[in-house]
Amino acid sequence: MTTDAFLADCRARLAFDLLFHTWNAVVLWALRDGPRRPVELRERIGGISSKVLTETLRRLQSNGLVERRAHPGSPPRVDYRLTPLGRTLLAPIDAVGAWAFEHGDEVMEAREAAECPSE
Repeated sequence: MTTDAFLADCRARLAFDLLFHTWNAVVLWALRDGPRRPVELRERIGGISSKVLTETLRRLQSNGLVERRAHPGSPPRVDYRLTPLGRTLLAPIDAVGAWAFEHGDEVMEAREAAECPSE
């Protein structure tokens, strides 16, 4: 495997995809305090549909970042939790969040300037 981040088989590109796929980081961050049922995740996140949440959880599970646990009973209950591998992404997510908090206003100003250039 190569270390060139622009090539398709590069581990860095895999990591960028895992971290920056639209909902991945949000769902991982929502699971940081412990297991959650899907309905709890939707309430906590806001703005995510059931379908997109299910797709995201399956993607995270297939990459070994999230574990699905089914609990017997009536009605049956399912929850999701971070795996040890998933927990390793919390620090990078936190770092990106801190960057956004520090520089978000600058980014918004640049967007506004690009959308409405002065004449």
